[in-house]
Amino acid sequence: MSRVAKNPIKLPAGVDIDISGSNLNVKGPKGNLSVVLYPGISFDESDGEYTVKNANEKNLSMAGTFRALVNNMVTGVSTGFQKKLQLVGVGYRAQAQGSKLNLALGFSHPIEYAAPEGITIETPSQTEIVVSGCDKQKVGQVAAEIRAYRPPEPYKGKGVRYADERVARKEAKKA
Repeated sequence: MSRVAKNPIKLPAGVDIDISGSNLNVKGPKGNLSVVLYPGISFDESDGEYTVKNANEKNLSMAGTFRALVNNMVTGVSTGFQKKLQLVGVGYRAQAQGSKLNLALGFSHPIEYAAPEGITIETPSQTEIVVSGCDKQKVGQVAAEIRAYRPPEPYKGKGVRYADERVARKEAKKA
């Protein structure tokens, strides 16, 4: 079995896992998440810790994958995930209005992005965007979609970037 799959999943207070057939549901204070288990993969519970059980040798990689997925679900429903974006450029602004995000990114028209269900978008300032939710994949996908409107360009560094992203700058063409 993989090294990842051997690690147990510890449940924090307030988080509950329900396994019915091939469905695994995780409930917590931040929400509910579910996943359909791969055939041959199961979870055993002992003393509030869950471990992956593998039926055959063909499922070695899937055991580690599902252990990571379930661990991310447990973390998501207990503490949640968030991605921070920064707008770099003159006149680049963001404003959250309910579940919609209005962006001014230097185009001739404003961009309106509707957040999917389970995702909250906040703007602490006009040049910062915080995407948060309990599903790690959804949070990352929404952040990537917002960044895709105007990815950072290498000459001036303008665009939408992740807060921890480092943009490699190029030297301008010399005459």
